[in-house]
Amino acid sequence: MKRDKKTAGLPPENTQIVLESISDGVFTVDHEWRVTSFNRAAEEITGIPREEAIGRRCCEVFRASMCETDCALRHTMDSGKPIINKSAFIVDANGRRIPVSVSTALLRNAHGEIMGGVETFRDLSLVEELRKEIEQRYEVCDIVSRSPLMRKLFDILPQVAASGATVVIEGETGTGKELLARALHSMSPRHKKPFVAINCGALPDTLLESELFGYKAGAFTGADKDKPGRFALAEGGTLFLDEIGDISPALQIRLLRVLQEKTYEPLGGTKSVRTDVRIITASNKNLAELVEQGAFRQDLFYRIHVVRLELPPLRKRKEDIPLLAEHFIHRFNQTHGRQIAGVSHDAMAILMAHEYPGNIRELENIIEHAFVICPDTTICPRCLPEFLVQEHGAMLPHPPAGFDSMVKAAEAQAILDALERCSGNRNEAAKTLGMHKSTLFRKIKSLGLSLSGKDGRSGVSKPK
Repeated sequence: MKRDKKTAGLPPENTQIVLESISDGVFTVDHEWRVTSFNRAAEEITGIPREEAIGRRCCEVFRASMCETDCALRHTMDSGKPIINKSAFIVDANGRRIPVSVSTALLRNAHGEIMGGVETFRDLSLVEELRKEIEQRYEVCDIVSRSPLMRKLFDILPQVAASGATVVIEGETGTGKELLARALHSMSPRHKKPFVAINCGALPDTLLESELFGYKAGAFTGADKDKPGRFALAEGGTLFLDEIGDISPALQIRLLRVLQEKTYEPLGGTKSVRTDVRIITASNKNLAELVEQGAFRQDLFYRIHVVRLELPPLRKRKEDIPLLAEHFIHRFNQTHGRQIAGVSHDAMAILMAHEYPGNIRELENIIEHAFVICPDTTICPRCLPEFLVQEHGAMLPHPPAGFDSMVKAAEAQAILDALERCSGNRNEAAKTLGMHKSTLFRKIKSLGLSLSGKDGRSGVSKPK
């Protein structure tokens, strides 16, 4: 009996029943890459009816990300080797991108002869949605962290942003002070107005004054026409003054007047200009210490010090290194058109051992370096900068039994860092890490960490 197009090329009846009952999409192709079978799940995932798929070339049906340059099925047909769970995406009948996991194998008849290939694909849309939901818990306006220190900061950001109060952000160079300032602006009622930033430490006083307040034509040689300053450009929005601790006492007085009276005069001007901007300042120096030393005006300090936010250095939040590395890899994949999957365990161990004097900016540069060098889909130690491998490669910690993921590496390092900050007091370390003390003790034991120090109860040091 002749079989119609809808059932043409389908496997024997018993196999067909099995294929129709599973939730993974399955299709087969012949040597000319034409679809010879197409199960029910394949129809549901792609939105393409079976009768439309059979007889067409598979690349016309799926329009997958790997079809043109890295076809998994072609690799299997050429090499004879199967591929298991390769990530990709397909485009369904409505033009929607669907993330999938692909596996391939050769298709043989009862005599062992190769008839073509078979591919199974699993819809990962729900998994991707859950991943994004989890990521959102650790991300605020492009700032990513799972550190308890940063979580405390994330919790108060909405209130600080909505208040309109003057904010000072303190933290070492490279910790992301401007990123935090942008987050405050984007979460504030002023988010539709401009965000303007200026680095006060990068300009001499005379140039910085004209940059802030602008000037009138004829104010000095070369001033042929009026030029608005940063206050004017940020009108109604937010002005971010980075490295404010570097400005001179004379300019501190002018800035204090603007904050007190909400007015300023452009260079060469005779009339005061009213301003409506929110001021956010930042410094990599301790402003309170500068006040004590007489290098920073006390009255200006109190004007900008309404709300103080401190960004911890990366060495105090090393549990964020895997998350940040993933964040940078995702960004570089988009900008460079690559498909780097992640960082190997050995490379991550090296990253975790580094102290990062340049903080997050240094980590980003290291990942970008590795991204450019990496020949495969996984960043390994040889992709990292040479100085980093020389400094930490010989000191790689021996992972405990069952240590098979970088998450455990992050946990171990975070626990060690917390205990060091708390002088070995395990109760205090548990509070810092946001977990119960029994959970901490269990993790210490499961990770095989050998520790000594205060027991957290009596404050008496335990013997080694």
